[in-house]
Amino acid sequence: MTAALVRREANYQALTKAQQERFDQLMEHADEARSNTEYLPLMTALAALAGLPAGEIRKCGCSCVCPVIFDANDDNTHVIEETGGYNLGRVQCPTCADWHLETA
Repeated sequence: MTAALVRREANYQALTKAQQERFDQLMEHADEARSNTEYLPLMTALAALAGLPAGEIRKCGCSCVCPVIFDANDDNTHVIEETGGYNLGRVQCPTCADWHLETA
């Protein structure tokens, strides 16, 4: 028996309009969360909405407007900007980081 493959990325554009709106709301709440007690359940909800394993969920933040949702703790991601006083910084997905590495 082979192990099931774990999805590492999801497509934001494949979500319904209602799911996209919910995703954006959850990301905004996660960005403003004041503690892990607030933050971690939001990350879990974001992962479930995108169909990904729980993690540090982000939407690709590069200038090419990539629709990829991914776990920012992946070794191949690239931080474009630190948090700037909030919880979530801008992060590139592994593919964009490989193709066109960006800086702030």
